[in-house]
Amino acid sequence: MNKMLVAIFDSEVAADAGLHALRRLHSEGDITLYATGVIAKDASGLVSVKSSLDHSNAGAGLGLAVGSLIGLLGGPLGMLIGASTGAVAGSVRDYWVAGVGLDFVEEAERQLKPGKVALIAEVDEEWVTPVDTAMEATGGTVFRRSRSEAVEAQFDHDIEAFKAEIRDLEAESAHASDTVKLRLHIKLEAASVSLGAAVHRAQQQVEMIKGEADAKADSLKAQMNDARSDVHDRIESRVKRVKSGYHARGAKLSHAWSLTKEALSA
Repeated sequence: MNKMLVAIFDSEVAADAGLHALRRLHSEGDITLYATGVIAKDASGLVSVKSSLDHSNAGAGLGLAVGSLIGLLGGPLGMLIGASTGAVAGSVRDYWVAGVGLDFVEEAERQLKPGKVALIAEVDEEWVTPVDTAMEATGGTVFRRSRSEAVEAQFDHDIEAFKAEIRDLEAESAHASDTVKLRLHIKLEAASVSLGAAVHRAQQQVEMIKGEADAKADSLKAQMNDARSDVHDRIESRVKRVKSGYHARGAKLSHAWSLTKEALSA
């Protein structure tokens, strides 16, 4: 299952040992490690990036979720990634890309006390014991959360909300005086623009989902080429899960924005 991990350590040395442990688990096929980053909080509470984002196994798209989570925890890296992609501005977009809830971020923030270091990673794992055991051995405490599909639900909500607003304004305009109709027409135009923007964001998300799925498939294939033969079936099942899951998500969003685009052009 695709998850975001945050492991809290007392020092950069311990976090580096934890990072090497994750890489070892990846090489042994126990997990698939997509991207990592290390941040630290100093005595004044300032969060800084200590290890640049590592997504060396495949394309840059694999670093978006980790970068967004870093941004939510106060580091500059995720904010820079968010600004460069330009899909949705601000921290709301970071939540969508990271695929975790506010409660998970708040828990990580509470644990990342001054003087602590956090190793952040996106992984695929079938069971938690290998990572938990490895992190405990290097002095880390692990928090994890499965990445959700909250982004699709949010797009659905936004699109339906704008469509409902347009229907209400049209109904009101049908019975309004000429003066009121003019004001309502301005509101209708603004709502239509907002709906069009929501559809465009959904289209961008479809493209992001496909790019991430392709990058993960490439990463998994590279891992399989380097792995022992006895773990090939386990990695192959991850490949199938990535492809089927992201295809379903992309198809759902694509269908939603296509129907709305047709409605806008009618």
